[in-house]
Amino acid sequence: MLCTMFCIRLIGFERGSTVQVKKLQVQHARAKEEFENEVKLICNIHHRNILRLLGLSSERSHLLLVLECMPNGSLDRFLWGAQRGTLNWNQRYEIIFGIARGLAHLHHEFLVKIVHRDIKSSNILLSDDFTPKIADFGLARFQPEDRSHVSTGFAWTLGYTAPEYALHGYLSDKVDTYSFGIVVLEIISGRRSTEVRHYKSSTSFLLEDVRSHIYNLSHFSLFFF
Repeated sequence: MLCTMFCIRLIGFERGSTVQVKKLQVQHARAKEEFENEVKLICNIHHRNILRLLGLSSERSHLLLVLECMPNGSLDRFLWGAQRGTLNWNQRYEIIFGIARGLAHLHHEFLVKIVHRDIKSSNILLSDDFTPKIADFGLARFQPEDRSHVSTGFAWTLGYTAPEYALHGYLSDKVDTYSFGIVVLEIISGRRSTEVRHYKSSTSFLLEDVRSHIYNLSHFSLFFF
């Protein structure tokens, strides 16, 4: 599945609003399934921390989602991309709590519990005032209220996946909570979860460094900007 994102300005649409278009090109049946799944999930969700779906088009192999345009792009740009180090601590705080509010809505406030399954920094988009919006629901799944988890095929992103899901395929809202915790560490540290640090006698990832510092009750040395 090929995917591109771009912003366009529509004349006569909410006074010439700028919108974001997600363009998919179907190369196999699963791509269309993901597209339809994303539409079903987000079309009825209205929350300030979840990206709003404005329209859609499906014709042959070309699939389009019309979404809110997020001028500041994805969060990862501000953590290790072109805008690295430009977020102040108040903005980081607000972004963390905004993501938390969005997840709380998906898990506890919406009509059905939705597990996003792919919470990561690149799936958090930022508005012009840096309000965070959870995006990309292509891998999301419903979780029945009477079940603590569901078993499902494994779909994951390296560095963000909860152990119980990676090992056994047990899917619950805790999977999103784990991924959210990783994103919080990335926001605080400015490091990728998959970034490897080389020390004198070992190497380690972000989560391993955090565990080590907590275990040794020493001051975090992972902050740098």
